[in-house]
Amino acid sequence: MKTIEAKDLQRTRNWRVILYAKPGTGKTTCVKYLPGKTRIFDLDNSSKVLAGISNVTVDEMDRTHPEEDMKQYLEQASELIVGYDNLVIDNVSSFEKDWFVEKGKGSHNGISNELQDYSQWTNYFSRVMTAIYALPVNVLTTAWETQRQITTENGQQFNQYAPEIRQSVMDGMLGLCDVVGRLIINPKTNGRGVMLQGNDSIYAKNRLDNRTMCAAKDLFRFGGE
Repeated sequence: MKTIEAKDLQRTRNWRVILYAKPGTGKTTCVKYLPGKTRIFDLDNSSKVLAGISNVTVDEMDRTHPEEDMKQYLEQASELIVGYDNLVIDNVSSFEKDWFVEKGKGSHNGISNELQDYSQWTNYFSRVMTAIYALPVNVLTTAWETQRQITTENGQQFNQYAPEIRQSVMDGMLGLCDVVGRLIINPKTNGRGVMLQGNDSIYAKNRLDNRTMCAAKDLFRFGGE
């Protein structure tokens, strides 16, 4: 057990942020707004949009062997992040799909997933994210956007925008994070903004400062109003 005096805690040290949006909205592009040196584990081969940026290093996943490649990456991660301020995991929705595709290849018909795959994913993904979030570095995780159905205690149902990841692991992943933001594009100005306050229709949270929304370029300037 480790004991820390509350007065010594630093709210924005080694933060954990999840950014989710529709494909093509600009999640990966937001990496250029991260201050300091950044290392990306590119899970969906989308890092080409960062071409020419000098403070970013990219490690590309072998999408044909996602589980094996993730295992190797986690074994090396503590060494890979030395000298870096930020680690980006881009994106977990794509990784989930590739993982199930790989598992399906080992099924009886070589295509469909079997029941044990779903329970295995729950435990496996939780271990992966716990290992990543234990690293002494800022961590940005990206995901696609989906709508999930929420049922309240009185039986009312509504659809809520949230990161696209299986429900069995979503709540655990979101609970570990300091900030969960939904990236959107303003149709009038074409500018990108991030919603940081949740409601019945949007999952979002921000426990690092008082902002409820910000421009995408300001997302990592924690401490603002």
